[in-house]
Amino acid sequence: MSAPFDAERFREHARALALGRPLVATLQTGSTNDDALAAARDGAPHGAVFVTEEQLAGRGRRGNTWLAAPGEGLLFSLLLRPALPPERAPTLALLAGLAVRAAVAVLLERAGSNARALVKWPNDVVIAGDKPRKLAGILVESVVRGADLSAVVVGVGLNVGRVGLPSELAETATSLALLGVTVTHERLLADVLDAVEARLEKLESPENPLEALVSELACFDALLGARVRVDDVLGTAAGIDGEGCLKVVDAAGRTKRIVSGHVTLVPVDERTL
Repeated sequence: MSAPFDAERFREHARALALGRPLVATLQTGSTNDDALAAARDGAPHGAVFVTEEQLAGRGRRGNTWLAAPGEGLLFSLLLRPALPPERAPTLALLAGLAVRAAVAVLLERAGSNARALVKWPNDVVIAGDKPRKLAGILVESVVRGADLSAVVVGVGLNVGRVGLPSELAETATSLALLGVTVTHERLLADVLDAVEARLEKLESPENPLEALVSELACFDALLGARVRVDDVLGTAAGIDGEGCLKVVDAAGRTKRIVSGHVTLVPVDERTL
């Protein structure tokens, strides 16, 4: 287990950032997303961050449980009050994925690793390979008041020092440590927030908000060209559109826009539903 998160050390790394203030660091909590949502209701400001060493009730999308041994993952939630309509809130998962991917890519390059970090729609960061391995998961939850998006909480779970993965996860997950990267949680959090900050400004632009990120998504789309199943849709992933939807081309050549759903990679020779 690594040393507990050092708030002062983080502040040294994050002096130039608008995000990360205030910072609440705990040794243990139920869920950082729950902490951030409660703080949002109490009026906490844009940029507040909640980070912990261990979550007792951490969760992912679709009610899945997020598992991480104490101190081995960077577990945090970021409270945002973005200038976006409520329907744009889900795109923040893609934005956060790109930010995490960018921060990780720099670390991999510095470590001399050939591993390639990609974004897997809608909310994962994976390491490329025949079987992409999950490095980080993202959960976005919104607070809507009337017709306004009052707050958005972006929760991130990133495997950092995890070396002894359970057998059921060894082929589908990885960690920075397993990829040869050594980094403190304080430095990593500051790097991710810096990357979020740069992209959030683009997303809030009134002219085609997500379009500014589409080209980046296209470069680092883990599903592009892959055979996928999303609920009852089977086909070839054809990228992410300007609304943040996954495009899937079915056997008849029809392009279907997937707003949300669980993506499963399927064998190339699978022909029917």
